Amino acid sequence: MLARLSIRDIVLIDRLDLDFGAGLSVLTGETGAGKSILLDAFSLALGARGDASLVRSGAEQGQVTAVFEPAVAHPVHALLAGNDIASEDQLILRRVQLSDGRTRAFVNDQPVSVQVLKSLGALLVEIHGQHDARALVDPATHRALLDAYGGLDADVAAISRLWALRRDAAAALAAHRAEVERAGREADWLRHAVEELTELAPEPGEETALAERRTAMMQAEKAADDLRDALAVVSGPQSPGPVLAAAVRRLERRGTADGSVAPAVAAIDAALVALDEARGHLEAALAASAHDPGLLERIEERLFALRAAARKYNVAVDALAALAARYAADVATLDAGVERLAALEAEAATAAVRYDAASVALSDQRKRVAQKLDKAVNGELKPLKLERAKFSTEISTESDRPGPHGIDRVEFFVQTNPGTAAGPLMKVASGGELSRFLLALKVVIADRGSAPTLVFDEIDTAVGGAVADAIGVRLARLGRGVQVIAVTHAPQVAARANRHFLIAKGTLDRGKRVATRVSVLDAETRREEIARMLSGAEITAEARAAADRLIAAAGE
Repeated sequence: MLARLSIRDIVLIDRLDLDFGAGLSVLTGETGAGKSILLDAFSLALGARGDASLVRSGAEQGQVTAVFEPAVAHPVHALLAGNDIASEDQLILRRVQLSDGRTRAFVNDQPVSVQVLKSLGALLVEIHGQHDARALVDPATHRALLDAYGGLDADVAAISRLWALRRDAAAALAAHRAEVERAGREADWLRHAVEELTELAPEPGEETALAERRTAMMQAEKAADDLRDALAVVSGPQSPGPVLAAAVRRLERRGTADGSVAPAVAAIDAALVALDEARGHLEAALAASAHDPGLLERIEERLFALRAAARKYNVAVDALAALAARYAADVATLDAGVERLAALEAEAATAAVRYDAASVALSDQRKRVAQKLDKAVNGELKPLKLERAKFSTEISTESDRPGPHGIDRVEFFVQTNPGTAAGPLMKVASGGELSRFLLALKVVIADRGSAPTLVFDEIDTAVGGAVADAIGVRLARLGRGVQVIAVTHAPQVAARANRHFLIAKGTLDRGKRVATRVSVLDAETRREEIARMLSGAEITAEARAAADRLIAAAGE
């Protein structure tokens, strides 16, 4: 519930702190005292649209802080957790309105978006009046209220799960059917491609390895040519070896006569030995570089085949292996498609049957609950001077438009007079009637489908006497289940309040500035205020006596 409301520099309010409690609280005061300003400020803290005109003249900014004490099991805690906001015993919503029109929002002193603030406010407070019946505008809200009244939340949650299963099964079936159809259109080509790529058997990185090996072999072939040329020079027909050997033999025959020839013979012998060693080294190197002449050809043929396949399938050579695997999977999908498709069709059909059965059962439950709700609401109308009116819950079953909440469209209808056609509540009921229909509905479902704090803005306008008293009775009854705050001009309503606030205008700065003030009334001042509401500006003894009777009757 709302525990405290603090307002700073909003329109005529310079500083205001109000403490609220359980039950029914009323706010009274003369017209123009500032009751609407108070509600506008409260709405700002709940995420309503900001406006620079809300800032008090002369101030740079205004601020509204609303402190709530939500129950442990209230859904607001889940919303806080979903937005990474710490959940504490108290929930503090704060809105700062700047004079340039910008606003800032905070929850538990953590900056948040206005949308988050608005979502939290919607869970905590409902504001209703003759011109503010937001809770009744959207038929989706009507369905939720009906479900809450009938205790059908668990059934709706089950329907939501079945809907998700049905949706997922249908999506899986559609995706697989599309895949099978695509594969079927390309079946012959796919099978040929798989056969060709399987025979080719490409491997990732194969092109690079083959190219490197081919380069190495080509370089080795060129080196072998050089070795053969060198070997021909050393030991071939053009080799100087035989000539040098012959020269040595001639010099040796003459060497016995001339000792000066010996060094030349030794040098030529050394040259012959070096030539022979060079020949041996060249022959060994040539033998080491020898390779299969057909290997290079086979490598080149493999590279050509891989690159031709890559061009044909418009992929890189290294992607051929993955492409082969994907095509093989497509063929496997095609081959197993009929069997898998049948299984998915069975799963989707089962999910649809389960959802349909549960949604029909939920629809039947809603219709039974609607009869009870209609009877309960209509039972509240006569004391509210709506005895000729009739409330009804219209349920349209739309099997062709299923959803996570079932197959029903729920909308509240009213018939304001016998013989007239029933129609949507928002279109048929007048402002005053709408407020009283709303009050009757809220009295019936307050403990099941309501925010913990309800604010009623002058729903007793243009009524008096017994009708105003009936409204007061129902507001007080609502206050036993939820917190109720009512802005009222009816003394019959004010007499039944657990707490009474008086809103009035006063002056500040020696009469230079007007400000709105709110005070909590004690028993005596409350009696005076109710007497004023009864008699007007001049409070008579008769008015005070009548006020005493109203307060006494309310306490019975």
